[in-house]
Amino acid sequence: MSENMSLHLITYSQELVDGQPIYISSNCSPLKAFRFEPAGHSFHSAALRLLGCFEEEGEDEADRNVPNDKEQSYFPSSGSYSSKGKKKSGAEGKQQDHYALLGLSHLRFLATEDQIRKSYRETALKHHPDKQGALILAEESEAAKKAKKDEIENHFKAIQEAYEVLIDPIKRRIYDSTDEFDDEIPTDCEPQDFFKVFGPAFMRNSRWSVSLPVPTLGEENTPIEEVDIFYNFWYTFKSWREFPHTDEFDLEQAESRDHKRWMERQNAKLSEKARKEEYARIRSLIDNAYKRDPRILRRKEEERADKQRKKQAKFLAKKLQEEEAARIAEEERIKKEEEEKRAAEAASHQKKVKEKEKKLLRKERTRLRTLSAPVLTKNLLNITEDDVESLCMSLETEQLRNLCNKIEGTEELERAKLLRDARGDNNDSTGKKQVVKNPQQNGSVVVNGNVQLGKHEKKEKPWEKEEIELLRKGMQKYPKGTSRRWEVISEYIGTGRSVEEILKATKTVLLQKPDSAKAFDSFLEKRKPAQSIASPLTTREETEGVPIQNGPESNASNKDNLKESSSTSGKQQNPDDVVASNGVVSSSDQDSWSAVQERALVQALKTFPKETNQRWERVAAAVPGKTVNQCKKKFTLLKESFRNKKNAV
Repeated sequence: MSENMSLHLITYSQELVDGQPIYISSNCSPLKAFRFEPAGHSFHSAALRLLGCFEEEGEDEADRNVPNDKEQSYFPSSGSYSSKGKKKSGAEGKQQDHYALLGLSHLRFLATEDQIRKSYRETALKHHPDKQGALILAEESEAAKKAKKDEIENHFKAIQEAYEVLIDPIKRRIYDSTDEFDDEIPTDCEPQDFFKVFGPAFMRNSRWSVSLPVPTLGEENTPIEEVDIFYNFWYTFKSWREFPHTDEFDLEQAESRDHKRWMERQNAKLSEKARKEEYARIRSLIDNAYKRDPRILRRKEEERADKQRKKQAKFLAKKLQEEEAARIAEEERIKKEEEEKRAAEAASHQKKVKEKEKKLLRKERTRLRTLSAPVLTKNLLNITEDDVESLCMSLETEQLRNLCNKIEGTEELERAKLLRDARGDNNDSTGKKQVVKNPQQNGSVVVNGNVQLGKHEKKEKPWEKEEIELLRKGMQKYPKGTSRRWEVISEYIGTGRSVEEILKATKTVLLQKPDSAKAFDSFLEKRKPAQSIASPLTTREETEGVPIQNGPESNASNKDNLKESSSTSGKQQNPDDVVASNGVVSSSDQDSWSAVQERALVQALKTFPKETNQRWERVAAAVPGKTVNQCKKKFTLLKESFRNKKNAV
């Protein structure tokens, strides 16, 4: 056998040469040498690129951008995985009906595990190749027998594959998710056809529910509580449906661990997108049903009517309340107007009565002045015009009428006597009023010009400055929280003050504002009590009710008046009223006030108001020749005379 020698030729494509062979001889490798050789996935990728089976424009451009003098290494990229490991689609990827192979088409996803096992046993025994020998022998040609045998074996393998998928929960869930299903969502319907349209839609989609049992849509008369339970369930619906995609990657075809992880990430993205679309589809079904459910619409209408009814009731209640308030205000206004009218009528009547009384009083006063005019003209019994005016101002209307009736029709001397008697009675009544007006409160009695307290009234000892200072220091030394604080402060003061007195002093004495006239207070406290002496302003002779006149006639009349007054006063004079031999003025002389003393008293009362500390001591010091008790007594008389004049007017 001869050895045949042949020459191997390298040919190129038509674009390079015109089909003419080119002879090339070289001793170098056509491959580019690197320090590191690719291995694993990188080896396959490099080999495919060199063979021209797999190229990418982006990768070629990246290779062009890399300088030739730098070392290169091959790493897997997402682009290298993009077209590898995808599941086949079309006729080759068309899946078979597993439930039909096992004879469970009528049950499908409702079939239980026991039913699947039982059906598989029956189908496997029936379609086992060993049981189908008669069918193979029935064929005439060998080719037909071989084809029949392959068909039987493929059918049996499909049964086994169907059993493996349906018996595995995960694979069966994936298969059931891809099973034929009507995803259509009803959008609109007539109110009377609501349950016919949406009931089957909810029934179809309830197969994907994780929670079982799934509540049904119900009917027209279903209680509203069950309707709420139904919609609450579907608004929180959880589906077990898987979403295999035609572009999913088969993990079993992964070339490496990184390739498998990349496939898992891509599959997870596709599944998440499909899951979101599924939940949006379910949510649209629930929203459409909720908007058109006649039971929900009826409840909303009832709630709207109830709300409107409450609003109307509230409006009516507010209106009634306003009307009631207006009625009450009107009644109060009418009542107030009636009261004001009655008060005005009463005031008018009282005013008329007062005017009438004033007219009568003026009439009686004029009558008295007219009747006493002859007496005043002849100056009988020392009756002066001031005496008549005093009677007119001091006597009441009835008293003036009685006096005028007595005087009317009598002689002049008899009139003078009646006027003198009336003047004496008036002085006696004025003296009684002065005694009554003296400060006698709580059973106190006036003895020798001093006020004595009653039996049940306890006289409180005044606080001295040293005690007040000790009280302040004690309160600072023993603050709040000290055990038996007030007893300790009482012992600290050391003057025998009780706890009640100390508590009262903290609310009165310590809260008093400091007086600016401290120098005068210290002067009043430190000065020695001086004997009361007659003021040089009162040494002049003054007769009660008779003014001092000049001339010989006045001297003569004064002598007569002095004799008469001395004769009358000698009968009524008490031993206590006699002037002492040492020059001290008696109590009767001390009760007499001169015009200067009265002016000094009035000025002192204005200078030292009620709030002044030690007021009456200061007033007495400002009035010459008068004590505190005398000033108080004179103040009471002045106040009483002012009130009488005011009432008379």
